[in-house]
Amino acid sequence: MQIFGVDIGGSGIKGAPVDLDRGELTEERFKVLTPHPATPDGVADGVRQVVAHFGWTGPVGLTFPGVVTGGHTVRTAANVDKSWIDTDARALFSGVLDGLPVTVVNDADAAGVAEMAFGAGRDRQGTVILLTFGTGIGSAVFADGVLVPNTELGHLELHGHDAEKRASSKAKEDHDLTWEHWASRVQKYLAHVEMLFSPELFIIGGGVSRKSDKFLHLIEGIQAEIVPAQLQNNAGIVGAAMRAAKAE
Repeated sequence: MQIFGVDIGGSGIKGAPVDLDRGELTEERFKVLTPHPATPDGVADGVRQVVAHFGWTGPVGLTFPGVVTGGHTVRTAANVDKSWIDTDARALFSGVLDGLPVTVVNDADAAGVAEMAFGAGRDRQGTVILLTFGTGIGSAVFADGVLVPNTELGHLELHGHDAEKRASSKAKEDHDLTWEHWASRVQKYLAHVEMLFSPELFIIGGGVSRKSDKFLHLIEGIQAEIVPAQLQNNAGIVGAAMRAAKAE
């Protein structure tokens, strides 16, 4: 079974058809840049371009970088335009996609669902936390395989700031941090999350997961196991498609 997945991020909007039996993209993903400002209409047009690239005419699952309640209403917009707040994202995207069935889910939750089904969290029990490091820090928390949605742990306070302002991939780039300096910040963040939740496993996702060999070995003093996301930056696309299939 194939469903189309789209992952909306602070820097790019990417998508592809997904084989839900294997948790893999069936074609090379297509990406457009996220507009700035990332307004609802601008982002919706980017989604339209991605879906149109494949000539897709079936159900579409989409991630959104913020809290999404009821499968459609946006509640937060930390890394996109504030006009997203209270937007009915499902209606917006379905409108630009000529009425195709649309499902919308938090981006980190989607990545987590995919990793628990097909990746680093497969068959893992207890508390598992996936953290996506990108424009911000997204989180997905699982208790014995069950998702606790919209946790937004990237906004925990760390040294007087939102954690994502200090430890996201964007923070590394903005402040020109070395891998060692950035890993130190990530370590302090993980220690804070571990103190609150005592997980058995941290899964590190987002685009930086493909460079895990540059920083994971520098993180010390964390009791939980720390592993990179196996689906890497495709996890959001796969998870979005999985949620769309579930809604069918």
